[in-house]
Amino acid sequence: MSGLNQEKVKKSYRERYLQILSEFCLMDDSFMTLFFGGNIETTQFILRIILEDPGITVIETVGQYEIKNPNGRSARLDIHAVDANGQHFDVEVQRQDAGADAERARFNSSMLDTKMATVGDKIPKLKPAYVIFITENDVLGGGLPLYHIDREIKELDKPFGDGSHIIYVNGAYTNESEPIGKLIHDFRCKSASEMHYSILADRTRYFKEDEGGQEHMCKLMEDFKNEIMDDFRDEISKEVAVMTAIESWRVDGIAEAEILNRIMNRYDLNVSEAEAYLAKSKMSA
Repeated sequence: MSGLNQEKVKKSYRERYLQILSEFCLMDDSFMTLFFGGNIETTQFILRIILEDPGITVIETVGQYEIKNPNGRSARLDIHAVDANGQHFDVEVQRQDAGADAERARFNSSMLDTKMATVGDKIPKLKPAYVIFITENDVLGGGLPLYHIDREIKELDKPFGDGSHIIYVNGAYTNESEPIGKLIHDFRCKSASEMHYSILADRTRYFKEDEGGQEHMCKLMEDFKNEIMDDFRDEISKEVAVMTAIESWRVDGIAEAEILNRIMNRYDLNVSEAEAYLAKSKMSA
């Protein structure tokens, strides 16, 4: 590809990435992970509101934190944070109700306990742990901004007190006269100018409007372009995955014959099926 064409491709990608970036809000887990991961100040801010505890002091926050389980399925947390008292927090954004079901909450809670358990201890000394789901819809259906799930001793009608806590944040809650309502509103905003809290607005403005932040996001999307296409293949229809791959390869300047071979190999298509996808992609271009 000539130098002129390479520059054209780069410009095309940047324009597409900036368009995608403009549509992001904190309810998108990829944006949310970058936004809070590694940023103690903003993570501490939202935890103080959700837990209604101004004394929380976060000392560590990591995005896309993986807890490995050698005997079974591992867990990848959107945000994992630890405070000065040794409490652990798993914060997950879920736009699909199925991703925030009771089984998922139980699994994440158990993985946090596994993370805290020290090898060699007969009885692990576990600090309190919080699994927090921020859901787009009112998954639990009570119309409340927050739902707290804790174990209890039914016969005694009192808490069990094991330090395990699960909290659901209702992303459909609209009362902005309360701190939690303002936070939920800000999570849904695509523009910094629409946000209530300046600490969130300033970081949003950095990623969406500041040239340095935009470059950071564009670089991230470029790095994960092929990984995203593979995710499409697993999570959505084959047709959408194939059409997305064709569009990307065309922007890269890949010849049609090579694109044909690639989609045949990657998506296990015969020649006629692959040619049909190519023809359809040209019609929709």
